[in-house]
Amino acid sequence: MSDTPAERIHQLKTQIRDANKAYFEHDRPILSDAEYDALMVELRALEDAHPDLATDDSPTRRVGGAPAENLGTVRHAQRLYSLDNAFEAEELEAFERRIQRALDDPDPVAMHAELKIDGLSVNLHYENGTLVWAATRGDGYEGEDITANVKHIPGIPTTLTGAPAQLEVRGEIYLPKQEFLRINETREEAGEPTFRNPRNAAAGTVRNLDPSVARDRNLQIFAYGVGDPPSLGVSTQSELLERLAAFGFRINQTRKVVRGAQEALDLAGAWTRTRPELDYDADGVVFKVDSLAAQQQLGATSRAPRWAIAWKFPAEEKTTVLRDITVQVGRTGKITPVAELDPIMLEGTEVARATLHNAGFVDELDLRLGDTVLVHKSGGIIPEVMRVLEEHRPQEAEPWAPPTHCPACGDVLVEDGANLRCVNLECPAQVLERLGYWASRKALDIDGLGERTVQQFVNAGIVTRLPDLYRLSREAITPLEGWGETSIDNLLTNIDQSRTPPLDRFLVGLGLPHVGPSTARRLAAHFGSLEALLNADVASLVDVPDVGETTAQDVYRELHRDAMRRTLDDLAALGVQPQTVERKEGGGPLEGSTVVITGTLSRSRDAIKADLESLGAQVTGSVSGNTTFLLAGENAGSKADKAERLGVEVRSEEDLASTLAASGVTWPPER
Repeated sequence: MSDTPAERIHQLKTQIRDANKAYFEHDRPILSDAEYDALMVELRALEDAHPDLATDDSPTRRVGGAPAENLGTVRHAQRLYSLDNAFEAEELEAFERRIQRALDDPDPVAMHAELKIDGLSVNLHYENGTLVWAATRGDGYEGEDITANVKHIPGIPTTLTGAPAQLEVRGEIYLPKQEFLRINETREEAGEPTFRNPRNAAAGTVRNLDPSVARDRNLQIFAYGVGDPPSLGVSTQSELLERLAAFGFRINQTRKVVRGAQEALDLAGAWTRTRPELDYDADGVVFKVDSLAAQQQLGATSRAPRWAIAWKFPAEEKTTVLRDITVQVGRTGKITPVAELDPIMLEGTEVARATLHNAGFVDELDLRLGDTVLVHKSGGIIPEVMRVLEEHRPQEAEPWAPPTHCPACGDVLVEDGANLRCVNLECPAQVLERLGYWASRKALDIDGLGERTVQQFVNAGIVTRLPDLYRLSREAITPLEGWGETSIDNLLTNIDQSRTPPLDRFLVGLGLPHVGPSTARRLAAHFGSLEALLNADVASLVDVPDVGETTAQDVYRELHRDAMRRTLDDLAALGVQPQTVERKEGGGPLEGSTVVITGTLSRSRDAIKADLESLGAQVTGSVSGNTTFLLAGENAGSKADKAERLGVEVRSEEDLASTLAASGVTWPPER
């Protein structure tokens, strides 16, 4: 620590500004929440003790960060503020006493409690009931224009009925935990850097210059306030939220009015215990004076409203010791290092292992055996090592030596960017993963062939390669535990029915690098047949929409490996032949259409979405003025109501089938 308060304040300001820039402008945090909060607490305490050293440009008096340069800038009609934090019971009690003194009212303060969502703050500006623009909070006065990206988020209506002529609605955009994991899995498979947490994934998505990125990710929002509360004609925060819900905004139902600091503390404790059960990240509880008139009277400081405070959950980050680094082999051959840790309790579960992503990540952390490390749960689910506490490093700590050979098959590993990869398709570890993926819902969706069944068949030695699934017989399965005559018949029937899969699902099942369902559909639509794809060169692959040079080269290389060709030849000999796709000029009869799906339909939404896209449609998640039609089943709900208000056509599956029949197309498409 520096010798003088002035020097320490300068250090703290520099650290916090750097952290703000990384967090708010680049979506790549360099400090944990707990570390950042500790720096802010120390800076505020020093400024309180030495007011002559406090300046107007201090991070304690400013909000967020500057708008990014690559996005347009929007000026907010009413300023957006940050929130003061409370970490101890005394701070929450002091907050209530300040309010009681300011209002000259000794009674317990009625406070509206809401979960503090760990996402990206957004301001939605409506004029005469129409969404005109949307912007990030930015520095509180100006934010980044993210209008094109938020229009795809359910819970953000593009038109309002009965709203004031001018209305700004504030909310928090976030990613559900499972969606965060899906996005990171896709990015990792594509060799792209993963997001550190759902908040940064959400921020990176809404700031992306390509709106299709936001459309393909399941962003969500909770609206929590407006710029000018009196314009809504309500008297409390509780009524304000109900009014927003009536407009069609998505409101968090985990909320409650409490009276006094003790009730607030009791509720915060209860919500802390149930926090791991949430399907989104929340880092605290926001307590707001429920009376809007009292809010107006209390006003705000230069940084935060005096009528609200954020109670921060205890940091779910703990230290432990790294004892070893082992490796796992994925279905694409990617080698994933795994930290073997001294067990700790984290968010209600024991954690003894944590992902280290790839060899490059280990090198970046300078991670050594025996190190003390800080661990958290990425997305509240996956344990992850955040950083090394070098001050606790023992002298004998040794750097980790990445493996040179695959631990499962012994083949030499190859470098693939920051990753190491085993390129042997017959590697036992890859075979197990590939078999499970082939039978999964994303690929051929073979009912009865789950992870345990695949493991059982591999352990018994009756399946060692993908083609072996189609050689399975009653005689081979009968001796295995848990199999009866009916279950064997059902499994063999389901496997047999998968011999002529759609081409796109066949390609997904092969586990080609960077080829998920969307890319597989594009490849299938472009080439039409497996034979044409196998005969394509890299230049032809690059011609496929959204297939770049790297993906083209990796797909070409994978399809021409000897092991892959043997697999494809064996599958063909066993009667496994993917269906050809009729290539239509102009992209299909629904080319240029924007479709939304809702209600209970005859098939899964994923299947219907895939079929609509194969006919040229773009499928989005929310109804807007740009929607061509809403495909609705039973219990269509609010989307059908909104479509009616906007004059968007609503079609049933029968209507769609009739329309497409006029173009010579069968719905659903024949498989």
